[in-house]
Amino acid sequence: MKKRLLTILLVAVMAAGSIFVFTGCGSKESSSSDGGWKYIKDKGRLVVGLDDTFAPMGFRDKDDKLVGFDIDLARAVGKEMDIKIKFRPIDWDAKESELKSKKIDCIWNGMSATKERQKSMALSNKYLNNKIVIMSYDKGLNVTKASQLKNYNVGTQAGSAALDTLKANKDYDSFQDKVKEYKSYDDAMLDMKAGRIDCIVIDEVLGEYKNNKSDQKMYLSDYNFGDDYYAIGFRKSDTELRDKVNDAIKAVIDSGEAAKISKKWFGKDIVVFEGYDK
Repeated sequence: MKKRLLTILLVAVMAAGSIFVFTGCGSKESSSSDGGWKYIKDKGRLVVGLDDTFAPMGFRDKDDKLVGFDIDLARAVGKEMDIKIKFRPIDWDAKESELKSKKIDCIWNGMSATKERQKSMALSNKYLNNKIVIMSYDKGLNVTKASQLKNYNVGTQAGSAALDTLKANKDYDSFQDKVKEYKSYDDAMLDMKAGRIDCIVIDEVLGEYKNNKSDQKMYLSDYNFGDDYYAIGFRKSDTELRDKVNDAIKAVIDSGEAAKISKKWFGKDIVVFEGYDK
């Protein structure tokens, strides 16, 4: 009788344990499938990962204050969504691992909406148009086709859209040994001033901004690598959060605030709001 009673009790305990385990799993599944928005609301803030040397998108001014087009736009979007925005400088080359580990909630700093990123992240709509261009301090250096880069020492930033664009070019094999990667575009420009490289491949918005702030001008080559749209990158599962940010960007555009921010940093309105071809 005692043995039978013990057996019944043991079965009951095991059953209760199973219920607890399955209930726990259900709760975990719910928290991972909420699209990221509940996670952000519960925290009360959106942590934005950025490269704080990428002017004019997000960078430090002379007082070490974080400023830039993306800084202003993110704050306007945060106000629209009624959440706080926290900016966290990251190693741009490790941006996707920072996102996956939840050290940041999104990547928002002039990030190009490449085909690869469309597959690996939940991207916002394209919100700004840019080009990948070739610039040099040598007025006589004018690249008219990509294959000519084999004649020059070329610099660009590691992990950048410019580097991805170079690698995707059909002539890359002919000039890949001439390409040097730098931690930042500032480092590449310093080496170009010193004559260690001949030209840089860079985002046009950054190159033109640097020209406006410097006595030593860079010259633009005739050849460029085409349009390079910017988007905000979220974790692949955070589609609801992505959609909430898209709605807020649209509201900031419709109110005219986005155009004001654009004119402040670029002298004209270059904001767009475009989806992706299926």
